[in-house]
Amino acid sequence: MNGTSADLPAPRSPTAARLAGSPIVWAALLALLFGVPIFRSVTRRIGASPVVLGTLPAFTLTDQRGQPFGTRELTGKVWVADFIFTACQEACPLLSQKMAEVGRRARKLGPDFHLVSISVDPARDTPAALAAYGARYGANPIAWSFLTGPADAIEAAVVGGFKVGMGRDKTSGEGAGDFWQIFHGENLVLVDRELRIRGYFPATPEGIDQLLAAAGRVANGA
Repeated sequence: MNGTSADLPAPRSPTAARLAGSPIVWAALLALLFGVPIFRSVTRRIGASPVVLGTLPAFTLTDQRGQPFGTRELTGKVWVADFIFTACQEACPLLSQKMAEVGRRARKLGPDFHLVSISVDPARDTPAALAAYGARYGANPIAWSFLTGPADAIEAAVVGGFKVGMGRDKTSGEGAGDFWQIFHGENLVLVDRELRIRGYFPATPEGIDQLLAAAGRVANGA
């Protein structure tokens, strides 16, 4: 059967043919298609450096092994702090669970990453009580320190240093007696190697993800 010129594909120019067969052109097209999304993904993961919110003053407290522990031992480490007391039945168990999660997920940061839980009820939270409490959450004393000490030293570190509220309110009402309700901040605080506060993070799934991302950047010198 005879066909017309309309039935045949238009011939490609020699230049177009050469370009279509060039590996350089195909490499450039692939880089354009895949390189931009990869670049965006990488820059999104890197993110901005966490801002410096303040510097902690020196403090020395006592850990769950009965040993002095404070800023001297923490200088040079990236660490996360929270504030708890062992008799707490509401916020503290959640905080400690989240701290344990942070410790597990941050293992790749190595021994220079540390967890610190400071008791806001030092009158009752002895080193032995803190050791028993930490054991409930699988705390390794080498990587997770629970701190207690004189009340004025605790307040100076928590309120004066971390700028986190703490205190006691006497419960009112019939039959309340002399019961005091202890209150404290419920954020996790990221601190860098130079004892600078780099962020306050809620103990939520989103907050923990943000904390770990920020800790990775700080650990890498951001």
